[in-house]
Amino acid sequence: MTLLSSLLGDARQSDVRLEARDLSMGYAQTRIIEDLNLVIPSGQVSAIVGPNGCGKSTLLAGLARLHKPISGSVLLDGKAIGSLPSREVARRLALLPQDASAPDGLTVSELIRFGRQPHQSLLRQWSEEDQAIVDAALVAADLVELADRPLESMSGGQRQRAWIAMAIAQATPLLLLDEPTSALDLGHQIEVFELIRQLAAAGKTIVMVVHDLSSACRYADHLIAMHQGRIVASGHPDEVVTSELVERLYGVRCTLLRDPLSGTPVIAGVSRL
Repeated sequence: MTLLSSLLGDARQSDVRLEARDLSMGYAQTRIIEDLNLVIPSGQVSAIVGPNGCGKSTLLAGLARLHKPISGSVLLDGKAIGSLPSREVARRLALLPQDASAPDGLTVSELIRFGRQPHQSLLRQWSEEDQAIVDAALVAADLVELADRPLESMSGGQRQRAWIAMAIAQATPLLLLDEPTSALDLGHQIEVFELIRQLAAAGKTIVMVVHDLSSACRYADHLIAMHQGRIVASGHPDEVVTSELVERLYGVRCTLLRDPLSGTPVIAGVSRL
């Protein structure tokens, strides 16, 4: 992790601040998020959880400036994110959408190089520093031996690590991930979550939408529980996850256990109300 820690040095020196104030969002005439207020803890992994359709991905899109609010605002380091130049936002915030795709034949290293685009200009072309950062991202994601492999020839977990490596190469202090383990088997989920924890340890602030509540409890420092477009609980998983919260979010009864290794909440004995 030495190369990665060096790569993220700037993130350690300045805490990034992302927040939403009185945020309302939706599509056409349908409001999905209503008067939401949120401050993302700097230097931590925050997981957004909740039932399908509660507004998790919509909120992430708003935080990433992909979706314009109906009202309210998203602030990045105290400034309205919609007012900032796109290149400036891209140097401070990286987004990995759920439906990321790439052209056929693109190799891992070629994909990761795209992460350096926000740092390029007419006066600043590809440099030794850019290549060193790409190399560091390959090391961080454990993809050195796969650098020349086409993405379509790789497993789901390997491809997802490649996309995260591209975001690492973007060298932003803030990383937003929309269901980064979606459609991955258990082993590949653990690969991706462990990489996310390594990034946080190296100085990144990470916000991720997570489908599985037990995984969110295990890998996140901060939980944001959403229901019907509102935040109904937030804080450390140990503090906010209760059987009552699970019932409210998902409409099921459950028993809460403790993971014998991590000590984090585990959802068991689930049944319909």
